[in-house]
Amino acid sequence: MAKRRGNNEGSIHQRANGVWRAQVTLNGRRLNFTGQSRKECRAWIKETIQHIDQGFTFEGGDMTLEEFLNGWLVSIQASRSKATVALYQRTIVKGVLPFIGHLQLKDIKPDLIQRLYDHQIKNGQSNHAVRSVHKTLNSALMHALRLGMIIRNPCKPTTPPRLEHTEMQIYNEDQIQVLLNTALALNDQYYPVYYLAIHTGMRQSELIGLKWSDLDWEKRFLQVQRQLLRFKGGGFEFSRPKSRNGTRTIVLGHQAIEILRAHREAVVALQGGAGEGWTDLGMMFPTRVGTPILGSNLRRGFRAVLKASGLPHIRFHDLRHTAASLMLNHNIPVLVASRRLGHAKASITLDVYGHLIPSKQEEAAELMDELLTPVDVSNCTIFAPKQGSETPSPPDTGSRTGRNPHI
Repeated sequence: MAKRRGNNEGSIHQRANGVWRAQVTLNGRRLNFTGQSRKECRAWIKETIQHIDQGFTFEGGDMTLEEFLNGWLVSIQASRSKATVALYQRTIVKGVLPFIGHLQLKDIKPDLIQRLYDHQIKNGQSNHAVRSVHKTLNSALMHALRLGMIIRNPCKPTTPPRLEHTEMQIYNEDQIQVLLNTALALNDQYYPVYYLAIHTGMRQSELIGLKWSDLDWEKRFLQVQRQLLRFKGGGFEFSRPKSRNGTRTIVLGHQAIEILRAHREAVVALQGGAGEGWTDLGMMFPTRVGTPILGSNLRRGFRAVLKASGLPHIRFHDLRHTAASLMLNHNIPVLVASRRLGHAKASITLDVYGHLIPSKQEEAAELMDELLTPVDVSNCTIFAPKQGSETPSPPDTGSRTGRNPHI
């Protein structure tokens, strides 16, 4: 008669197809594992019992990945922005559920996830899209790990594709003048946005989210304390800037202030013309009815200016890169540029824009020469032996090797 297995004990058997199956009973529930050998199953049983002894309950391990991810999306709504949750949801629906959503959570293994990434790359998905799948899955499965639903995060050992860096397109000072002059000549309503984008290096979402209350006219301080995010299908929300240093104060130049004064008068006139149809959100760059402008409309206007100017095509985001290039090429300290750009760390600024910093090797060499000029090398006799004397021999330490035996 077969021995009845007790709680927290394991059993192993081989199926007719040659696959090995292991099982551990926990509080009346059966935890199962499929392996390629008896040895692999024994290792799983040993590890599983160790984790049970440490307090793991494996509650929910039998649910499907789709069921778990749907619950996870609900659980993070209080701590993530609506835009972030919506992005996670789109990534899961398109990049995860069609492939492995039907599998049980406990059966999600590193090799399975790695094959998912490889399959998506092979079928034409961009590196960026696959990395988004990895980031979302990793975040969700870390949550499962913290809850004791799985032993380890199967995303950790995987290797997502490398990040693809889009080549920066940067305007020089002459091209910037052509751009701004063309926008003025066209009486483009977005001229102040273009100017401020180059002047500050702010992100598009931060520019669109600006309110007049963010500006201190006297001190010329501009407070960046929000960004505007739009949802697919309509709607928007204000959220905190992208990085922890994204909330920042930027000092504006006198010319920037004058441009914003003129723009303020235009907005007041726009509001007067709209009458009761005006939605007063205090936006610095509003539509004709007071609501925040659409990023797509801003980019469309920007492309029209580029076409009229004859300049090489760049993205609106490249104005941020242009601002960084101008600062670094005109000897603005990296730390100052980094704070103006709102990077989390100055090292990020160096990683992204370090290649734009001109080589200062010659200047450094000349500077060190100047700093050391008090030393007259031609008459330096510090290390020369005295006339008429021989080079002194090292002191006799009593050691055959010439070393001090006490050292």
